[in-house]
Amino acid sequence: MDVKRSYMTIGRANREENSFSYRHGKLVVFPLLIIFCSLLISIALGFPEVSRLNDVPQGFDARLRATSERYEPGTNATLVQNAKIWTGSDHGKQVIHGDLLLHQGIIKAFGDIPKHILDGIDKDQLTVLDAKGAWVTPGLVDLHSHIGVGSSPQLRGAADTNSLHGTIQPWLRSLDGLNTHDESYRLSIAGGVTTAQILPGSANNIGGQAFVIKLRSTLERSAISKVIEPPHTLNGTTFAQSTPPRWRHMKHACGENPSRVYSATRMDSIWAFRQAYNEARKIRDAQNAYCTRAKDGDWEKLGEWPEDLKWEALVDVLRGRVKLAVHCYEPVDFDGIVRLTNEFEFPVASFHHAGSAYLVPDLLKKVYGGAPAVALFASNFRKKREAYRGSEFGPRILADNNIRVVMKSDHPVINSRYLLNEAALAFYYGLPANLALSSVTTVPAQAAGFDHRIGHIKEDIVVWDSHPLTLGATPVQSFIDGIPQIERPVVSLKPDSFQELPQTPNFDKEAAETVEYEGLPPLATRHEEEEVLFTNVRNFWVIEDEEIVDSFSVGQSTRRSLGSVLVQKGKVTCVQNAGQPSCINQENTDSMKRIDLEGGSLAPGLTTFGSAIGTDEIRLEPSTNDGPVFDPLQGPIPKIIGEDGFLIRAVDGLQFEGRNMLLAYRAGVTTAVTPPTGYGFAKGISAAFHTGATNALEKGAIIQEIAAFHVGINKAGAASVSTQIAALRNLLLSSAVIAHVASVQGEIPIVVHVENADIMATLLRLKDEIEAQTGGKLRLSFAGAAEAWRLALAIGKADVGVILTPSRSFPATWDQRRILPGPPLTYDTPLTVLFKNNVTVAIGSENEYDARNIRFDLAWRLWILSGCPGI
Repeated sequence: MDVKRSYMTIGRANREENSFSYRHGKLVVFPLLIIFCSLLISIALGFPEVSRLNDVPQGFDARLRATSERYEPGTNATLVQNAKIWTGSDHGKQVIHGDLLLHQGIIKAFGDIPKHILDGIDKDQLTVLDAKGAWVTPGLVDLHSHIGVGSSPQLRGAADTNSLHGTIQPWLRSLDGLNTHDESYRLSIAGGVTTAQILPGSANNIGGQAFVIKLRSTLERSAISKVIEPPHTLNGTTFAQSTPPRWRHMKHACGENPSRVYSATRMDSIWAFRQAYNEARKIRDAQNAYCTRAKDGDWEKLGEWPEDLKWEALVDVLRGRVKLAVHCYEPVDFDGIVRLTNEFEFPVASFHHAGSAYLVPDLLKKVYGGAPAVALFASNFRKKREAYRGSEFGPRILADNNIRVVMKSDHPVINSRYLLNEAALAFYYGLPANLALSSVTTVPAQAAGFDHRIGHIKEDIVVWDSHPLTLGATPVQSFIDGIPQIERPVVSLKPDSFQELPQTPNFDKEAAETVEYEGLPPLATRHEEEEVLFTNVRNFWVIEDEEIVDSFSVGQSTRRSLGSVLVQKGKVTCVQNAGQPSCINQENTDSMKRIDLEGGSLAPGLTTFGSAIGTDEIRLEPSTNDGPVFDPLQGPIPKIIGEDGFLIRAVDGLQFEGRNMLLAYRAGVTTAVTPPTGYGFAKGISAAFHTGATNALEKGAIIQEIAAFHVGINKAGAASVSTQIAALRNLLLSSAVIAHVASVQGEIPIVVHVENADIMATLLRLKDEIEAQTGGKLRLSFAGAAEAWRLALAIGKADVGVILTPSRSFPATWDQRRILPGPPLTYDTPLTVLFKNNVTVAIGSENEYDARNIRFDLAWRLWILSGCPGI
């Protein structure tokens, strides 16, 4: 990045509102009507009143703003000193060392701030924050979120993401369902997200209008007070037409989601789009004809103003007044939308999800008005057919083809608190650093039409504890409209090296293969080399007495003194630490393969737990999966299975060489522990297996046929919690169960998938009861366990293990609502609390695609642990 010292200040001016008004169906001022109609006619001729090349509304000049209209009187000014300011300018390459002044809801100046500006602020109304060289960025912008409409915790009374009353519904508005008490707001702000576009869901081809909001609570506490520049059409079509226009937003969707809900094919969907736009075109053309008659002075034939409240928003799409967000995954869907935009001549602001967009960049450029931005996940692919060809290299490939890239959350699909992690992962897989940071700041702001106020150093900022693209970068403070959002923030401890841009691998070959094989490059495992010499090894971790230890460590020594490890026929035969004899001799010099780790480490393979990896290939395609087990609490088990049929074994349904499995294997995850897929009480018996195996008969493929016996207990089950506990008690006292899994004798553990602390307390009491009756020891573990931290002391004393799945808690359900969020909101995390109370803890992944990234999650947790005294 280019590092400069700069000075910027923002002057003052007052904007005047035009008081003229126009009411539909009644001529108030003839000249005003002619002006209004002139605007509409110019739009029809291709000159929209809001230029598609310049998104800044008429009359808005950031340089002349004295006060934000969102400023709350009484808010202190804030001076951030000694910061590295990533401004978002110069294609994301500009960094300025200096200070930054927030005052009256906007950034007044940054860089070297003149004394006279500070002298104009009362010292009692100025807060000084010494950043101590920390990074400052604009507030993060999430272009695709359902926060507030898909609220957390998930409750029926706050589920407003989708309407099921029709596939074409441009008249619906996400704002009308926006819950101001979503638990996610404070969590997302704690991740640096200050702005989000709240989209309707994707069950409909046209799901309705979207709204861009600031996430902070307002004094008014209303939904509308969160909206940036509310459209003038928000509460009707009667408003001062001479007022500078404001952007509107709308959601479209194509592909599988509308098809699943309405049993419609892609042919049905495109026809529904065309029919809707044809209705809108008729109204637009009638309005243009009306204005032509008005301009010609043909008052007698003027008639009534043509309008229809249901279609007015779609008419505005045709007039270029709406930023359109389109959910599309596959080339066939992009092609249909591209043709639609050219048939009816309207632009698209952004394609979303867009898993296969990287395969058709030239097609995207044919959208009417130019190529949209593309909003992507970093690695959330392969869970449905249309996402199966999605690639972690997609963002990089699109950027190489001059397509603007946005990283998004689809909150709560991905907790938007970790939106920045999506950008960091995209950077790891090859998206340039400047574009990775831009993908969650400037580019989504541009796509939403608000980069005149957000996405750059203009209104909202975040101060980070480390370089924003380092693993686990966490806000020290988030400011929205000049107001600090995190009360008493906890600053995580990171080494100085975390202030620098991380090094990443070179994935040129993998990215090229992804395009060559149209998203499905071969992943088959390779046979072991006869001899492999790993050189420049910093750490060599091995398992000794059930603990992982570093057999040698050379700390921060020079490259010349790093060690070597020789592997022959899959076994380590020589370890050379600094100063020891070489592992190379004349006999093996020519035949061996050499791999330079460049200061990296060798370690035992990782184990993944928690997802359906190995039993589900494409989660939402039943024909590719093992399928769910029978649950005795939801209905009778077929007699042919036998009386103990709920003890289904995952080993019988394993399938190897799945893409998620092999990608995980390539990322160092060599073992998976997977139970059968179960959504209720009964889950069955898990198996442990080798992720790199080709089939179950291969030597070493099945590591353990019976790993654990799994049940699930939660408030959303088919029966009451007390009924589920009674069923578990009966199972544990049943001789048939003891014969099958020998849980009470301690041969294998029982894993209870549970989130709620009260249920865990009951399970601890049940453990005591069973052990008292049987005289044996019950090996018990909790999986999921979002609220386990609340019972950490009791869990530790009971010798019960915990598998945090996921390791970063989120209050998705009522059972998970009492989470411990960790920095910057709390000092501790569930992991640190459990460790402090001597609980054996593991971490897991809920999603199959996440298994390949478990090493990042592990490292993230370890950095938090490293700052926790006594651990």
